[in-house]
Amino acid sequence: MDSTLTSTAYDEQVLVARAQVEPAAFTAIYDLYFSRIYHYALYRLQDAQTADDITSQVFERVIAKIGTYQPERGPFAPWLFAIARNTINSHLRACQMRRWVSLGAVTNRATSHSTLEEIAIHNEQIAHLMKLISKLDDRSRDLIALKFGAGLTNRRIAEMVGLSESNVGVILYRAIGQLRNQLEPIYKE
Repeated sequence: MDSTLTSTAYDEQVLVARAQVEPAAFTAIYDLYFSRIYHYALYRLQDAQTADDITSQVFERVIAKIGTYQPERGPFAPWLFAIARNTINSHLRACQMRRWVSLGAVTNRATSHSTLEEIAIHNEQIAHLMKLISKLDDRSRDLIALKFGAGLTNRRIAEMVGLSESNVGVILYRAIGQLRNQLEPIYKE
């Protein structure tokens, strides 16, 4: 077993145990997970302000429920991301919309070396990709958001969604292959 994985899991358990009895210790958990939760929300919601609000709601719920977390039932990260997924899904239901992220909101990092034409082409490509992603089934879109928005490993995703790690990999592989097949004819011209 990878010693860094074991060390990280141990450190996480220590942080959670401390936060359960000492509320001030929650800051370390917040610092550790904020970016990943925020990017996952941004990937799913396509709006930075809404992602920021949802991220705040997620951590408010985690603070309120951290006493109920039971390490013997599974690792902390899947528990935390389940709260994030439920919060986002509740928000989407309340708004009665099913929007998925503009990768531009997450990945459009124009450099000072980019020309306006390159930026425009990049933005068109991202918009087209997002249109294709929106046509995927809900499970594939969610797994893509967890993988590329939250930056989770297939193993962590599998723990969260109740699938095997290999099943997650197969679903992601097929979804990405489907997207690639739809994109290739356009960019070969």
